[in-house]
Amino acid sequence: MTTDTTDNRIISSTFKPAGWLRNRHAQTIYPSLPWAWPDRLALRRESLELVDGDVTAVDWVHASDDLPQTTPLLIILHGLESSAESSYARMLMQAATASQWRCCVLHFRDCGDCRNRLPRRYHAGETNDLRCLLDTLQRNGNTGPLLAAGYSLGGNVLLKYLGESAAQSPLRAAAAVCVPLDLNECAEALNHGFSKVYQHYLLKNMKRAVARKFDRHTAAFDWQRTMRARTFAEFDDAVTAPLHGFVDKDDYYDRCSSVRYLHSIAKPTLIINALDDPFMTPDVIPHQDRVSEHVSIEVADSGGHVGFIEGGTPCRPRFYLPRRLMEFFEPYAAQPGL
Repeated sequence: MTTDTTDNRIISSTFKPAGWLRNRHAQTIYPSLPWAWPDRLALRRESLELVDGDVTAVDWVHASDDLPQTTPLLIILHGLESSAESSYARMLMQAATASQWRCCVLHFRDCGDCRNRLPRRYHAGETNDLRCLLDTLQRNGNTGPLLAAGYSLGGNVLLKYLGESAAQSPLRAAAAVCVPLDLNECAEALNHGFSKVYQHYLLKNMKRAVARKFDRHTAAFDWQRTMRARTFAEFDDAVTAPLHGFVDKDDYYDRCSSVRYLHSIAKPTLIINALDDPFMTPDVIPHQDRVSEHVSIEVADSGGHVGFIEGGTPCRPRFYLPRRLMEFFEPYAAQPGL
């Protein structure tokens, strides 16, 4: 793909990978190693009662509890089978806290160590939980600028929400990183080469999570077909689609791919994707005609999937994403609250 830089909706990233970590798979895997980002802020958990009677969790940075509700608040949405414990969430929480912002992570249903009530989980197009959190924050007196960042699947959820809500969203600005903009294209990309290793690992975790919540007698889907699934497409067709009201995986992918919603976004939004992301192909980057004037898609030649390590040393790597996201958010955080 050749990046068109004649319109500011599609821009070239300044990111350059660390000389000691140029491979896209190394960029993808390295942040998950325990020494890559060992810092952990103390978190405080709150339950979020959802409109359909279900429940999920919101983890708040404890150090910013005493800040006034007029302070900027950054909401983080995590990726597939992830949580507030992921390194990318922890490093952005730390950056926001250093700027004297409040910060929280919205957990998707049944993720991390949070168990939900209803016989369902989460999916890439579930925007009502974010909508519920934002409504709750406003109802509880949060009047400072509201900002949101989503990673991978969480980025897809965030962009879909922004397109659905348009100018009605209370968010001042949003950023989405390594987004599977076209779910069908991304599911196919994971069937090739070393990317199949990620697919195998994530499917194993997804099956384990399903088996923790259901069994062959209580599942409202084909249990044997789910446990035999060898690809994301097979798993989504067997369990994700029927469990969440979609006809099949094609209906799920078509209705929930965030690329369909980019033209309707009315709030300042930054998307950062890498052309070498092993979870997708360069074809997921849309033509600028499909993108709202409020959206900028920053395209990097490298970076892997939520890696973007730009320097430092193997023991103390330096990450591009926290700095870039904070730079993007700062002008909107400086504006008066609602």
